[in-house]
Parts: sequence; C-alpha cells; structure tokens
Amino acid sequence: MLVLSALPGLAQDPRYVKKLAPYVASPTRVVDRMLDLANIRPGETVYDLGCGDGRILIAAVERYKAKAVGIEISPKVAAQARARIQKEGLSNQARVIEGDLLETDLTGADVVTIYLTTSFNEELRPRLEKYLKPGARVVSHDYAVPGWKPSKIDTGNDKKHRIYLYEMPPARQ
Repeated sequence: MLVLSALPGLAQDPRYVKKLAPYVASPTRVVDRMLDLANIRPGETVYDLGCGDGRILIAAVERYKAKAVGIEISPKVAAQARARIQKEGLSNQARVIEGDLLETDLTGADVVTIYLTTSFNEELRPRLEKYLKPGARVVSHDYAVPGWKPSKIDTGNDKKHRIYLYEMPPARQ
C-alpha cells in the first residue's frame, strides 16, 4: 500500500483519488504469519496487491521458493520495490507491475496477499472471484473481505494484528 503523505501531491493526483489505501508496511512477523497461513508450496505464484516495498514478494521467494508478482500503483514505490528485489538477486523469481490492482488480471495467482481497507476489499472481491481458480488462497492483513467467510483467522500472540485466510471454493458443476 501507499502512504499518500509520503509522496507529496499524490493525494491530489486524479489518477489515484479513490484508488489508494494508506501505505502502512506490514511488520516482518505479520508477513511471516500471512505467508505461513497461506501454506505456499514451491513453484506457486503469490500476488501481493499494493506491494509497497516488496517485502512479501521477497519473503515468498526466499522462504517458500514461490514465484511472486507485486502490483503497485505508485511509480516511485514500484521502482523502489524493483530495486530491492534486484539487490536481493531475485529478479528471475519476483517482479513488480506498476498498475491499478483493480485492473489487474489475477488468473495466474495461487495466493493473493492484501493489506487494504474493508471497503477496498469489498470492491476487489468481484475480481478475485472472477480470476482466482478453485483452491487459490487470499490472505488479508487486519481487514475482512465482506461477503466471504474466512477459513481461518489468526490473531497471533500479540493480538494486535488479525490475519484472515480465505480459500476459493471448488468450481460449480
């Protein structure tokens, strides 16, 4: 996600009005819990919507041998995430797409991670339902996806962060 106050003028840019959630980086322990809860298998593809600095992408590749794709609307933040991925030597396994997550094709995702507001999750839900295959997992930090029942809710030991796990249902016959 993107901090509007960290990038002056962005909040007033019509391209980003009503498109952004505030940027708050997920703490490392929360990233670890999110990825553990998703039960990522080697070779699966993880999409991080609003990838910020790329920390989820990097962790998914390093810890789970996954492929990772981040979507980030801010050119500056996307460039920073790409630089971080390149510095870690992970450019072959992780990439960042500069774009609007509400316009992104999510067909290849096995796991989608989000840290967006509840209202943004509600707006995103139809795209997730359209593009994700049965068995794909959605992991949301702190905010539920309205209309979906989580498979699991993890509050961890600190009880400060809630993580919701959703699993896409089997295709209807």
